[in-house]
Amino acid sequence: MDLTIMIVDDEEQMRNLVQTFLLKEGYTVLQATDGIDALTKIKNNIPDLLIVDVMMPFIDGFTFASEVKKIHDIPLIFLTAKGEEWDKVHGLKLGGDDYIVKPFHPGELLARIESVLRRAKVSSLPSSRLILGPLAIDTASHTVKLEDQPLSFTLKEYELLFLLAKNKGKLFSREQLLQSIWGDYYTGSERTVDTHIKTLRLKLKQHGSLIQTVWGKGYKFEV
Repeated sequence: MDLTIMIVDDEEQMRNLVQTFLLKEGYTVLQATDGIDALTKIKNNIPDLLIVDVMMPFIDGFTFASEVKKIHDIPLIFLTAKGEEWDKVHGLKLGGDDYIVKPFHPGELLARIESVLRRAKVSSLPSSRLILGPLAIDTASHTVKLEDQPLSFTLKEYELLFLLAKNKGKLFSREQLLQSIWGDYYTGSERTVDTHIKTLRLKLKQHGSLIQTVWGKGYKFEV
């Protein structure tokens, strides 16, 4: 499995209990006694998931979640004791993916862990669609739509448009574009780039200004 879970709880008994059945399931387990301890340890070892007690000394679970989410997008499950004031909406807004009330059955926590990890895995998969304003590029099928209407491009036109779009805001010189799209051994003129840019703008119609000219420098894509 090779997944690491960090338990952040000031109660040693609870940390050891959770660790015992997580180890049986094949997880690597890290422990932190409070939020400050956890933030320090995360700098050197980023876990795949955090199990965080809401009520802790120094900084509470909500504050810890807010701080850690500024640094890393780690899935997080809150632990809360039965009878504690629990604001589910607040917790989820701070980046919590789920919560479980103590005392709990080990099987319930494992099910929550598996569900959160599964969702995190799906959300981390790279999307095949690049959407920039009115333009949508499907990188899997190499198709382009402008305001939901399909556009037709030659291979070089598509490659040039995609390079500029996926690097939105980055300035490319004509030489850089020529080398990236046509290759090191292309012997034609840099005017080839200008010609293709002109064609792209015509096909983008009223949105041709998405490709901007920086005079004397080159081109960039801006939404």
